[in-house]
Amino acid sequence: MTREEIQDIEIQLLLEALRLRYGYDFRNYVATSLRRRILQCLAVCHLTHISEIIPRLLHEGLFLERLLGVLTVSVTSLFRDPPVFLALRELTVPMLKTHHFVNIWIAGCATGEEVYTMAILLQEEGIYERAQIFATDINEESIHSAREGIYGADRWKEFELNYKSAGGRESLLNYCKVDHDQIQMDPELKKNVVFSNHNLATDGTFAEMNLILCRNVLIYFDESLQKKVFTLFHESLSRGGHLCLGTSESLMCCQASHDFKTVSDRHRIFMTGFKRGRKIGARRPAQKQDSHR
Repeated sequence: MTREEIQDIEIQLLLEALRLRYGYDFRNYVATSLRRRILQCLAVCHLTHISEIIPRLLHEGLFLERLLGVLTVSVTSLFRDPPVFLALRELTVPMLKTHHFVNIWIAGCATGEEVYTMAILLQEEGIYERAQIFATDINEESIHSAREGIYGADRWKEFELNYKSAGGRESLLNYCKVDHDQIQMDPELKKNVVFSNHNLATDGTFAEMNLILCRNVLIYFDESLQKKVFTLFHESLSRGGHLCLGTSESLMCCQASHDFKTVSDRHRIFMTGFKRGRKIGARRPAQKQDSHR
């Protein structure tokens, strides 16, 4: 049995221990990315074998934070999960087109691929000029990368395939420049974007959003925090606004399901109904903003 095959077994055991001990389920993450992060944890903790992480995880409560700090670096891509963005084109964009101005919040924007995805989609649907995208994350390094909009050229085939599968109508080269080692997103895609630091656990609402995307973030939160964040989203959305979650996330874990109607359960798209004691003009983060308008 090769070293990599043994590591595969160790990774499976580690993920099962993490799930059973703390309820965090990483089993469906991209295998190559997950392996790279776990090996990073080995280096940081001065360990030799992946299996050595397991007893520390099970018996040292503080070790969980160290491991999660490595594992929760966002896995993202341009038009990641293409069927979701195709569904947004078909089910959400018609709603957005009914508004004179469109507000969109991308919560947990990571390194920005989803921000540029949404900007491209809005551009092709003819509504980007009357849209404002608020792109937020708790990680300052991620926000910096998102502002830069520069990605490795080795991801080009992945980006292009995702774009076409998501119903892309042009050439992806219309929205970026590719050289031998990097992809630079068109700066015009950032002109209606505000990048900002925001902590979903502690910070306030963004008022009158027509669409919120928060994909593959809530899986890290326990039920009580998920409930708090769903309330935050409900208060931030305008009536009839849409919420798009990650494909492994659901509203069924808490009472939030009563505040939303299902638009597409398969693609995790939901719509607000009534409002409960909502304050118009709620806080938008004023600190650390970087507007490209």
